Amino acid sequence: MATGNKSKARERAKPAEKAGTATNETHVELLRELVAHLRQGRGPLREEWARRIMGARFLTAMTNDEILAEVSSVYDNYLGALETGSIEALEAYARDLSERIIPRGVETHEVVGIVLLLRDVLARSLFSKYGANEQALTRVLDAYEPAANRIANTVAVGFVQERERIIRQQQEAIRELSTPVLPVRERLLILPIIGIIDPQRARQLTEQLLRGIRINRAKVVVMDLTGVPAVDAAVANHLVQTVEAARLVGADVIVTGLAPEIAQTLVTIGVDLGKMATVGDLQGGIEEAEKLLGYKVVPIHETVE
Repeated sequence: MATGNKSKARERAKPAEKAGTATNETHVELLRELVAHLRQGRGPLREEWARRIMGARFLTAMTNDEILAEVSSVYDNYLGALETGSIEALEAYARDLSERIIPRGVETHEVVGIVLLLRDVLARSLFSKYGANEQALTRVLDAYEPAANRIANTVAVGFVQERERIIRQQQEAIRELSTPVLPVRERLLILPIIGIIDPQRARQLTEQLLRGIRINRAKVVVMDLTGVPAVDAAVANHLVQTVEAARLVGADVIVTGLAPEIAQTLVTIGVDLGKMATVGDLQGGIEEAEKLLGYKVVPIHETVE
């Protein structure tokens, strides 16, 4: 009896499976049909889309000719994604477009806006073609809308991810510029630090310094903290570790411009300032570094004699 029941259940399931397969095939056929329609009207639809983009004041950082060129590429990639269900090509183009337009100040809402405008322009075209047949229109929209929404979401997410990547790169570049390692003479580096030091910047500072020591084969580094208003215990400890790390790779560190607040923080965390070479100001630090390197400053009139 149990075996017979299972056989009957399988027989009942087969029509449902066939129905599901038929529905998928119909869905694919509808997408192909509507894509063929949208390709046939490619020129007017692209122009309408471009007009609506300009009317909405999107992509104002681009010229009209640039907008027309981009809408052509986006349109073709969009239809390709509709037809095949594959969004890889559209994702790749969206990343490429993002790289080009983000530095020009194009915002996320603009990109989302132009994709939604395209979705609406194409939907209006489908209404015009199938509007006389309500059942056909319903089937077409049931096939079109989920695919169009998926594409819009994919482009928006891709743009945001690319924007975040570019912002991270810019932040990294700013941090590097804010903590330059400057070679002032052979084997001597200066590291002027300005502004607030957070843990991330402290780690980057260490990496840049050790890299600079290795590249320049430096023996002495003058770390100037005159422009640092204060540090917390964690960052102060990291600065101490930076000094120790520099010593391990063969360079002595002279710390200058140590504010009283920073000195108190170092004492609080238990740093023996007697083991850290400190000098009052940058000029004094450079003079001390030159002594360590064996340089001797001689007045010009003495060299003439």
